Amino acid sequence: MVDPAYLVLEDGRTFEGRAWGARGVRCGEVVFNTSMTGYQEILTDPSYAEQIVVMTVPHVGNYGVTHHDDESQRPHVHGFVVRELSRVYSNHRADGDLDSYLQHHVVPGIDGVDTRSLTRHIRSHGAMRGIIGNDGSSVDSLKAQLVDYQGLAGLDLAGRVTCPRPYDFVAEGKDPVWNVVAVDFGIKRNITRLLAKRGPARVTVVPATTSAEDILALKPDGVLLSNGPGDPEPVASYAVPMIQGLLGKVPLMGICMGMQVLGIALGARTYKLKFGHRGGNQPVKDLRSGVVEITAQNHGFAIETDSLPDGAIDVTHVNLNDGTLEGFRCRSVPAFAVQYHPEASPGPHDAAYLFDDFYKMLGEEQGRAPTPPA
Repeated sequence: MVDPAYLVLEDGRTFEGRAWGARGVRCGEVVFNTSMTGYQEILTDPSYAEQIVVMTVPHVGNYGVTHHDDESQRPHVHGFVVRELSRVYSNHRADGDLDSYLQHHVVPGIDGVDTRSLTRHIRSHGAMRGIIGNDGSSVDSLKAQLVDYQGLAGLDLAGRVTCPRPYDFVAEGKDPVWNVVAVDFGIKRNITRLLAKRGPARVTVVPATTSAEDILALKPDGVLLSNGPGDPEPVASYAVPMIQGLLGKVPLMGICMGMQVLGIALGARTYKLKFGHRGGNQPVKDLRSGVVEITAQNHGFAIETDSLPDGAIDVTHVNLNDGTLEGFRCRSVPAFAVQYHPEASPGPHDAAYLFDDFYKMLGEEQGRAPTPPA
């Protein structure tokens, strides 16, 4: 018999289901993701640190897991909630099943939950603190533990997930043309792969707290500010001095968290979205070309468009669902950023050109012809 399991939200709403994955109790911010596939990439994306993720697609686990699809060394979610877990998988690439994978990585799961109702609740009331328990804990016990959980506001989650020391990455079969430094606020492996391949480049990934002086000492042709989890304000305490020390000295590209801290460094303000953008079906319009891209996104904060400095920034991209800022470019220094993920493939490759734009910018700064797109 499958053990009962519970998800309790801070407003007292409780959802019951069946236990799977590792047995345990974890607190986190409860959010939903609308992607149809890619559950392993979601689980291992560092941007989901300390979040309990609800999948809106009703059937999860049917193609198993493979180590080739990990976006980092381990899952970062604090819980995984699905409508129905597939106990059988079929995929020639698979190394194993999703249930065993979460057991191995100590991530509790619940299935049998009315995820449609749960998602509608989050959409109406916003992402909120929650607790998942699948180890036999009672609802009353979970509610008591949730009272002491303060949530993600003010936490420097990027500092928890960043790499402990620098490392280099070069695409197999490619001779590097560029030297790029990637600041790791929670970088995904596919960002590193595409950045190295499309240069081609030697990518040196450095910890989030690396100073501008140490980055410049690596003599980069360009610097990428990566994605990352949670509230950008705590990260800004060390990221902003670093970014301000690089602006005008080396070209910059920001992705997601990288865009937010770049915006703060330029004088902009950020705010928390009601329930965030998480999924592979976010429509973004490029205001320069009029082209609409289908993008993958994962963030709970955004930049206030009106707070960008007048005359210094061009807004390049907007979200067609809610009008939020999705991209900007600096006028006087070589720097641009997007709020979505160009390395993901929902379109499937609508946004990959942004890496080529980055190398084109590097070429313009150095008077060199950029390499052809990969």
